[in-house]
Amino acid sequence: MSMYGRDPWGGSLEINAADSATDDDRSRNLNDLDRAALSRPLDETQQSWLLGPAEQKKKKKYVDLGCIIVSRKIFVWTVGSIAAAALLVGLITVIVEAVPRHRHNHTPADNYTLALHKALMFFNAQKSGKLPKHNNVSWRGSSCLSDGKGKQGSFYKDLVGGYYDAGDAIKFHFPASFAMTMLSWSVIEYSAKYEAAGELNHVKEIIKWGADYFLKTFNSSSDTINTMVAQVGTGDTSGGSTTPNDHYCWMRPEDIDYERLVTECSHCSDLAAEMAAALASASIVFKDNKAYSQKLVHGARTLFQFARDQRGRYSERGSEAAIFYNSTSYWDEFVWGGAWLYYATGNNSYLQLATNPGIAKHAGAFWGGPDYGVLSWDNKLAGTQLLLSRLRLFLSPGYPYEEILRTFHNQTSIIMCSYLPIFTKFNRTRGGLIELNHGRPQPLQYVVNAAFLATLYSDYLEAADTPGWYCGPNFYSTDVLRDFAKTQIDYILGKNPRKMSYVVGFGNHYPKHVHHRGASIPKNKIRYNCKGGWKWRDTTKPNPNTLVGAMVAGPDRHDGFRDVRTNYNYTEPTIAGNAGLVAALVALSGDKTTGIDKNTIFSAVPPMFPTPPPPPAPWRP
Repeated sequence: MSMYGRDPWGGSLEINAADSATDDDRSRNLNDLDRAALSRPLDETQQSWLLGPAEQKKKKKYVDLGCIIVSRKIFVWTVGSIAAAALLVGLITVIVEAVPRHRHNHTPADNYTLALHKALMFFNAQKSGKLPKHNNVSWRGSSCLSDGKGKQGSFYKDLVGGYYDAGDAIKFHFPASFAMTMLSWSVIEYSAKYEAAGELNHVKEIIKWGADYFLKTFNSSSDTINTMVAQVGTGDTSGGSTTPNDHYCWMRPEDIDYERLVTECSHCSDLAAEMAAALASASIVFKDNKAYSQKLVHGARTLFQFARDQRGRYSERGSEAAIFYNSTSYWDEFVWGGAWLYYATGNNSYLQLATNPGIAKHAGAFWGGPDYGVLSWDNKLAGTQLLLSRLRLFLSPGYPYEEILRTFHNQTSIIMCSYLPIFTKFNRTRGGLIELNHGRPQPLQYVVNAAFLATLYSDYLEAADTPGWYCGPNFYSTDVLRDFAKTQIDYILGKNPRKMSYVVGFGNHYPKHVHHRGASIPKNKIRYNCKGGWKWRDTTKPNPNTLVGAMVAGPDRHDGFRDVRTNYNYTEPTIAGNAGLVAALVALSGDKTTGIDKNTIFSAVPPMFPTPPPPPAPWRP
């Protein structure tokens, strides 16, 4: 590229008649000058003389762009390149838009996320009380708005809200508390995965709905209590009783008009400690809302103190709870509740209680038994051992806790070994489902809890830069645990001999006769009374309403399943079961590298080893 400047003196370049140069010399010199500098008007003859013959114009090697003069070759090459590039970009854009986008095959993780969306919707369908506008279950409405009202002198104003336990309209507070604790635990560990799935706000709203209701079931503003509510509604039909209640009648919750009894208890350590765990874990979920979080912590402290002061099982003394949700012990809830209160408050007194060898012994930590390692609404020991192993893995508090924490950690490793196919503690069906309840009915609720624990322990080890764990002399990688969890959840989602998804609404083949009053009775502006709904219970037609996300009780030990509404051992879902399902699904969902949130659970825990004081100032004479 060549550039030529104007006359440095600022004037026009004039031709002097007295010059001695020849015409050819003058022409040659003018060709070397910047014609843009010639500002004086020229007549036609002068223009033709200065610019030269027409044939020279065609051969000009430069292009005048006004401010610069560039080589013609470079100019043509540049413009051509730009045009070619624009054409190429346009062509590529057309091709990309025209060709169908390549879609990757769905991976199992995608299935887990899809199932997670549905499993959470089940809780929307189980809500009692005044429903929010965004509940998104078209066939449900507000119900049981008189629960707990009208009793003079009671410690509660009303008991409106909460969740119906299963296919009936009873609110059992013991399994409901466990369900909320499991959901909170899953949020604390996997909030990033919930966020990625777009479900974090949803699951937090579900937890808050439960926590707000629990605060109604005892005097949550007091520091000490001597009684609480264990249950709303009744279901005992033994002895041929025809008194309308939540099991004798088959009605939509919205149409219930019979009296719903409230059951109180004054010696219910298991229930109180479990509800304390639910409120304490929820306080961590809502730690950014300090006022609400502290309200939950206060309630948890009050309940736990009540549990310790007035000992007893809530299902003792011939209570109805013994029929449906019998608690075998309250010692495991002491360890479980103490661990959650320690994480929620950082108060070492709770950690001392949770790691007390005597309490652990009563909870069954040092002996096996057929149900050892099985996490359920009744026994939380396996969950507690993993929860406290977390403390050892990431904070290593040392003396005086190290010995019992090491024991819990070793026991957790043994439990994980027992889940693997190579070991024979638990049988498996031919289709591959682990029989954690040894072939008894309703197996899936135990399977999903084990899948959650296995995946979570795998993620704990990954976060601690530990590639695996030992089962005797053999070393197993963390991938083995995830594979176990995946095979079990895949079975539930349809990879089983019947090709049946046991989560309603997931896949194309799932139960259509779920044991559920609200789902089985059409919302058609007709109110069916207590016995009037029996025809919907007994019909062989599919449910008119789809109970999206409900995990039914599950198959039998032979992988068989009867899609019959009246057989609740196959077709009834529960909130405790679905909470475990949600926890397992979110743990397996998304990208494995996302992992757990190592620190949130320790937000209230003070430093294990106080910061040493600064060194003294250097001595000066």
